[in-house]
Amino acid sequence: MKIYYSPESIKDLDRLREFIERKNPLAARRIANTILAGVKKLKVFPNMGLPVDRATDPKVIRDLYVGKYAIRYLVSNESIYILRIWHGMEIEKDL
Repeated sequence: MKIYYSPESIKDLDRLREFIERKNPLAARRIANTILAGVKKLKVFPNMGLPVDRATDPKVIRDLYVGKYAIRYLVSNESIYILRIWHGMEIEKDL
């Protein structure tokens, strides 16, 4: 499985890292690495996330939770597309 990041998900990760970095640069790096390590596991276990019930096709749109962070992704035949990344305290609709 190959992993692709949407432009929005890259902006999300940058936004989260920059927000945390203001208070704790080491924590920002650690959290970003933890999120990326979680995403990497999808290569082996692409369906490990939970189906997004309100998606048009919950079998292919899933949410992976890594600590306090949610990673929304789409599973395709040979690829995984990371769609969005957010902290659990953020309101999903505002992303």
